[in-house]
Amino acid sequence: MQPPHFEHGGAGGTFVATTVGGRWGPVQVATSENAVVGIAIRTPREPFTSDVACRTGRSLVDGTSPMLDRAVAALEAFDAGDALALAALPLDLAGRSEWDRAVLGGVHGLAWGEVTSYGRLARTIGRPGAARAVGGAVGRNPIGLAIPCHRVIAGDGSIGGYGGDWFGSREELLEIKRELLAREGVQLPVPFARD
Repeated sequence: MQPPHFEHGGAGGTFVATTVGGRWGPVQVATSENAVVGIAIRTPREPFTSDVACRTGRSLVDGTSPMLDRAVAALEAFDAGDALALAALPLDLAGRSEWDRAVLGGVHGLAWGEVTSYGRLARTIGRPGAARAVGGAVGRNPIGLAIPCHRVIAGDGSIGGYGGDWFGSREELLEIKRELLAREGVQLPVPFARD
């Protein structure tokens, strides 16, 4: 279920990180030499880089890299309205379980303006009845925006939850999810057909 440009790097190596201004506040981004290893909205730099280091086994180094420059340009283009800006970035889910990678691969496959429910996503990845486990994996998404977890909503077509480890109140995070979906032309509640 993983897109072919998902990588799963081994432990070790280095990463670089920076903060990009965005419409919802600061966006943290971290990359290895070859892929994006983390994106988070409204998260302070220190907890973000500590999480990336712990999860990937990589060490933070000062500076920039061509991959970081590419990720920053993609985030700025996405913020300006380019629907496809993040889709071409190589992503590395190092430190995530096989289950999380399967779920997040399914989420990554959702097109701009396409939404699904946690239960439907569970069925898509071959695990009917695992909606709660899917919700947990979606909440652990370490590469927000590029893996568009905002496109996964409740089974009744309502907004569901949002946030994972991002900072902010539940209401603020749900408002970001609403805005992301509205940018994609999604009107809530979504009238899912009965299974």
